[in-house]
Amino acid sequence: MPEPRFLVVGLGNPGLEYEFTHHNLGFLVADRLAARNNIRVSRYECRAEVGQGSIGSEPVLVAKPQTFMNLSGQAVNGLAEKYGVAPGRIVVVYDELDLPWGGLRIRPKGSAAGHNGMKDIIRCLGTDEIPRVRMGIHPGHPIGDGAKFVLAPMKGEQRKQLDELLDIASQAVESIIAGGVEKAMAAHNRRAPGTNREEE
Repeated sequence: MPEPRFLVVGLGNPGLEYEFTHHNLGFLVADRLAARNNIRVSRYECRAEVGQGSIGSEPVLVAKPQTFMNLSGQAVNGLAEKYGVAPGRIVVVYDELDLPWGGLRIRPKGSAAGHNGMKDIIRCLGTDEIPRVRMGIHPGHPIGDGAKFVLAPMKGEQRKQLDELLDIASQAVESIIAGGVEKAMAAHNRRAPGTNREEE
């Protein structure tokens, strides 16, 4: 199998108790993306569950760090070094409390905006020029403790809409790999249902 040119990283926390929490959207997208492209995420390398295969014509590695969220950079940096993948070809998928539920934003670089997993990746790689797919999780009403909310399970309407959102995010990652970040941004940055503008 050819060496991967892209590393796709879904962020989350290991363990069944976290599986369907807001903070695990990245893991869920990684699983959906792998399933859509016949990639088996079953190997353990560099403190991550990984699977190797192709998305379109591009060889890729799909990874789910098993370090817990705040230390995600250890796994990402280890895999990037092992396979020689530059930061610009690492695509990180994660939840974003600053975006409304159902919104999706692709960015080529930028700060972590308070997301501890992304913050650690930027620290470990020494650059913020890392493409990312941010999935909105804010429910549109006051939530009180943000740290508690991100670790709470999705329920009700969110669980009903989850399947479609995982496909939308997977398509966004596939688009980045096929045509680059700029084209993917134009095609896939989406407003949350019920809003009248694209969220930043």
